[in-house]
Amino acid sequence: MLHRVIYSSEAVGATGVSTLSVAQILGHAERNNRRDHITSCVMFHQGHILQVIEGARTDIDRLMRRLLVDPRHSGHRILVDTPVAARMLAEPMGLCSDPATLLGRLGLSCLSSITANEAQAILEYRTAA
Repeated sequence: MLHRVIYSSEAVGATGVSTLSVAQILGHAERNNRRDHITSCVMFHQGHILQVIEGARTDIDRLMRRLLVDPRHSGHRILVDTPVAARMLAEPMGLCSDPATLLGRLGLSCLSSITANEAQAILEYRTAA
């Protein structure tokens, strides 16, 4: 059975700010996610991270254990953790390239206090676009 986890966290240092940091994150994540049959999308905005992860429960749990000790971010909040009938994401690791515009279309200014419903709306909007 497939599961979907959406979490938010706070970026530490240059995480998600520099092109190099984003490229390194995406490269490692894509390789690992392909190996583990996980699909994912990440958004970096004003020092905050929002990520959607889809896959088998055991694979997601293993990934979440790694993310919880990753020094590039802190303050993890699980917003959604649910079984799903099908994936909404197709790629092993995607990047939301224009987070400010996407947040603005949904009436949000930042990710710092995002709710589960708002996170789900971002996923649905991104998938529909």
